[in-house]
Amino acid sequence: QVQPVESGGGLVQAGDSLRLSCVASGRTFSSYTMGWFRQAPGKEREFVAAIRLSGTSTYYADSVKGRFTISRDNAKNTVYLQMNSLNPEDTAVYYCAATSRIYYSGISYYTEDKYDYWGQGTQVTVSS
Repeated sequence: QVQPVESGGGLVQAGDSLRLSCVASGRTFSSYTMGWFRQAPGKEREFVAAIRLSGTSTYYADSVKGRFTISRDNAKNTVYLQMNSLNPEDTAVYYCAATSRIYYSGISYYTEDKYDYWGQGTQVTVSS
């Protein structure tokens, strides 16, 4: 199993960039698909991005496509979320999640219940 720990959140202005990191302890990090989710105040948690085991396949929510990039470094047990052109609607707690389950369809990774391990979250606040 793995235990994700997020970092890199903070307060930024609209238009700024931020990179989140998630280190997942455990020897088999490369066996897990990793995802990022976020939860804004008063809203349900929503999918942001996911990346498969080797990093060759990535998936994004429409709201972040073209602005956010997910990547991973299996040698460092780390997954990243590069966030560019941030706007106030991106304000949320960002969570890193891991799953060892393999799905043929990438859209399966868009839902929370496909993930087994979750971090505690890191706050991202974007001021206008």
